[in-house]
Amino acid sequence: MGDKLTREEVLHVARLARINLTEEEIEKYQFQLKKLLDDVDKIKEVKLDSNDKLIAPVDEKTVCREDEAGEMLEPEEIMKNVPVSNGNFVEVPVMINE
Repeated sequence: MGDKLTREEVLHVARLARINLTEEEIEKYQFQLKKLLDDVDKIKEVKLDSNDKLIAPVDEKTVCREDEAGEMLEPEEIMKNVPVSNGNFVEVPVMINE
């Protein structure tokens, strides 16, 4: 295969994506799509001899404490720590752009 895809290959991809391309875009994508496919082929060449799955780059175990049930707090006690309230409701700032 050469340095670029054929015009028909680019138009085929465009039809699959349901997009219309100008002549300039077709020429540009002939090179760009070819480079992308070449990069994917390089990734396919990576040999993975091990079946080990890499979850994290370090081999440390996460240390978690056991859950312990505690006493339930009364609503009045919880509301003491709330900066702004309205009755039994906690008021928070609006986070939606208007």
